[in-house]
Amino acid sequence: MKTKFLSYFLISTILLGNGMKDGVYIGTGKGYKSDIKTEVIIKNQKIEDIKVISSSDTSIISDAAFNNIKKDIIETQGLGVDMVAGATSSSNGFYRSIIEALKSSGANISELRKIKKEKVLKKEKRELNTDVLVIGGGGAGLAAASSATENGANVILVEKMSFLGGNTILAGGAYNAVDPKRQKPMNIEDSNELFYKQTFEGGDKKGNPKLVKILTDNAYSGIEWLEDKGMKFKDDVFTVLGALYPRSHKPIDPVGTGFILTYEKFLKENNVPILLDTQAKKLIIENNRVVGAVVETPEEILTIKSKNGVVLATGGFSKNIEYRTKYNPKLTENILSTNTPAATGDGINLSQVVNANLIGMEDIQMLPLGDPKTGSLSGNIETTVEDRIFINKKGKRFVAEDERRDVMTNALLNQPDALLYVIVDSQVYPNENDKNNFNESIKELVDENRAVKADSLDELAKKLEMDPEVLTKTIKDYNLAVDKKSDEFGRKLFGKKIKKAPFYAGARIPTIHHTMGGVEINENAEVLNKNGEIIEGLFAAGEVTGGIHGTNRLGGNALADITVFGRIAGEKAANNK
Repeated sequence: MKTKFLSYFLISTILLGNGMKDGVYIGTGKGYKSDIKTEVIIKNQKIEDIKVISSSDTSIISDAAFNNIKKDIIETQGLGVDMVAGATSSSNGFYRSIIEALKSSGANISELRKIKKEKVLKKEKRELNTDVLVIGGGGAGLAAASSATENGANVILVEKMSFLGGNTILAGGAYNAVDPKRQKPMNIEDSNELFYKQTFEGGDKKGNPKLVKILTDNAYSGIEWLEDKGMKFKDDVFTVLGALYPRSHKPIDPVGTGFILTYEKFLKENNVPILLDTQAKKLIIENNRVVGAVVETPEEILTIKSKNGVVLATGGFSKNIEYRTKYNPKLTENILSTNTPAATGDGINLSQVVNANLIGMEDIQMLPLGDPKTGSLSGNIETTVEDRIFINKKGKRFVAEDERRDVMTNALLNQPDALLYVIVDSQVYPNENDKNNFNESIKELVDENRAVKADSLDELAKKLEMDPEVLTKTIKDYNLAVDKKSDEFGRKLFGKKIKKAPFYAGARIPTIHHTMGGVEINENAEVLNKNGEIIEGLFAAGEVTGGIHGTNRLGGNALADITVFGRIAGEKAANNK
């Protein structure tokens, strides 16, 4: 009690001398995509409210950062707050905008930074009961929770981050499925047999054939399932990087937001509890059966009993350096990743208490198209495989740009500085406000120096510090290949020639993207132990699992995977009575 009194006394003392004048003050700070503009209201020398006036950051992620930081600042009347993991740019931009506004009020910023939220030293303990517990709030977990709910189960979902979405929210949104309704008007012939063949062979035939068939046969019904919940997809299909064929569907909503918003709306309508900032610590085992988990929030330790089952949907392990280097010593901490900070292999750790079998852990996928500074997928100027090429720093092509992702990445690693430029023309971007697959306009990317614009190939070459004659010849040779529908690299997918100014280039590097390995599951999404036996009460879906994609995941197959197997895991867990 004495400590708390002293804490309040300290805050009161600082507030009396904080220099803040009553009024409304505006500040701005650089967020993930653009400036965040914020209004801070001071009343009686206290921060009464903080409002975001404008922000272009992805709302599902940024809103969590804004709400958490705002809550802590108003509660403590200080600036010694933590940034929100997974939303660092939005957090920092919002925080800087608040500081700028407070400076205008005359506040003593250095003193306010000293005031921090007290940590909860002794957490309360509680027990909750449900039918199905889902661990993980990315696409797979949300699909499982939705499916279990549809099948009559009471569900609780826990997510360790401050927001839902996982890697799905960072994805370009491409979802592979055979879809005659959309493909036939575009004169695209396709079949589930071809989809299966490309997926199975694309993973060097190391995927479980039964699981691959379930994926390819049920991908389209997954789209229909999402559409029934209100999600909308564009009419045209395209070829995403490494998909090998034009069967990728693009949502109307940007990046992965359509998936997450659709599930979130459904779960809220059905009153499904979603516990954010909640970390699963261990599975509960009774009579050789998984019956729940112990989870921890900032304030509580919860024992959640789930009589029907637990679904692991915690994602992969690309951000776990120890795991990465254990299975591939070359993938050190210096190599960037496209993934969320949450991708640390939590589900794999949890599963070991029940002797779950791990499969394909050495199969870690890299992409050739990471942002040079962050490793993320954003900023990539390509919109479809058919209408762009890759060149190295000397202005030369070096690989078939419609190849498997591992083939393209290995070729890039052998190029100078392992750096490539994506080259497109104004046929891809007829208008400077046209957007890429990550909801970024080409104008934004050029203005932020993440892309280069030029009115001629000579000018483009000079800006990229390469020989104009080499680049011009590269483009000329490629355009001839478009006419012939073949080239020296064995490219199969050709679209438009690169011929219409202005021309654009974007630098990209290799980056870790997907971990194909994880816990082994059967056709019912039940987790298997090291003896090949079903672990009663434990299910899994998404990137936490292994055995589906083999050595190489086709582009556009992850969102299909999490939807198909998330549905199965939820349904089977709900009916596991």
